[in-house]
Amino acid sequence: MNYESITTHSHLVEFCNKISTESVIGFDTEFVSEDCYRPELCLVQVAAGEHLAIIDPYPVGDTQPFWDLLVTPGRTVIAHAAREEIRFAYRYTGKPIAGLFDTQLAAGFVGIEYPASLGTLVHRLVGTTLPKGETRTNWRHRPLTNDQLTYALHDVTTLHEMYEKLSVDINGLNRRSWVEEETARLQNKVIEAEEAENWHRVSGSSGLKPRQLEIVRQIWLWREEIAKTKDRLPRRVMRDDLIVELAKRGSSDPKKIRSIRGLERRNYVDQYEAIAAAIETALNTPDEDLPRRTRGRSRTASPMLSQFLSTSIACISRQHKLSPAIVGNSDDVKDLLAYELTPRRGSPTPALLEGWRGEIVGKSFRKILEGKLAIRVADVSEDQPLEFFDCETSV
Repeated sequence: MNYESITTHSHLVEFCNKISTESVIGFDTEFVSEDCYRPELCLVQVAAGEHLAIIDPYPVGDTQPFWDLLVTPGRTVIAHAAREEIRFAYRYTGKPIAGLFDTQLAAGFVGIEYPASLGTLVHRLVGTTLPKGETRTNWRHRPLTNDQLTYALHDVTTLHEMYEKLSVDINGLNRRSWVEEETARLQNKVIEAEEAENWHRVSGSSGLKPRQLEIVRQIWLWREEIAKTKDRLPRRVMRDDLIVELAKRGSSDPKKIRSIRGLERRNYVDQYEAIAAAIETALNTPDEDLPRRTRGRSRTASPMLSQFLSTSIACISRQHKLSPAIVGNSDDVKDLLAYELTPRRGSPTPALLEGWRGEIVGKSFRKILEGKLAIRVADVSEDQPLEFFDCETSV
């Protein structure tokens, strides 16, 4: 397999200038995320027109020119399951990828399973099988073998062909705008997660009082800073259960902090004062600025109704040649029922009532709740034998 091996910054700049005129660029990344604060970029594979290349970030150093190219409008950028690629682009540029086409996402809009692996899509759309021999490769290790590099390149060599075949089906179903809407939604969610304070995800913090929640938040901020500085997983800096225990005790006394089982270890010795300062900040936070848990969903809806609508997503999806998993899940149904049955001022519009989901699912669910839409067995021989029909127009 002929490809360019890019190992210097000047070569990268030259390569980016060369492919900047291509209308379609496919790319993939290899990274390691098991033991570092943020996933470590280890390799970038690129296929653009006749150009096939591997960018090695270690000798190149600054890969900024490549990410600048991807966020500049004027082309289609193809990737598969691009969540991490979106993160890399945003971390380098502060922008989303322009013209992104995620093959995994797009497949869900033409009735293919979602989320499908790259190997599954390649086999279904292209008719070939991807090699599997290097699935456990340590991408940090250098030098990489020819087999490892060939394996990595196979992840991008079929992207353009898959894009063309998926585009035919998407355009045939008139769903290009849906795919673009969902791609923008995906990128926004990834970017919001990058910017958000995710202290509320600390395990065991549910049910804590506002002041205790503020302690969780302040220690979480301290933990994030330490993890970022030392490039470690946050939970290896301090476990969630220790954060919750500190919040429950509510003391900024270093001696009392040290007395908690698990916090007497050597790696905390030089951090007691910083932890105490974080707790003290929380204790001094005005009452009006303390965090509050968001009110939970209404539980007035019948569990049977919720279960029925959750099952109905599959039925409606199949009727419209959509993968049910890309449409919504039981949590989305609960959000919709709470919004419809016990509306609250200022409540956000549920996902199932917005955009293309609102057209396909939201309208149908509202008709079901109004008794205007019924279900029947259409074909007992089919995997999905049920269909909905309009009670008002049927005979």
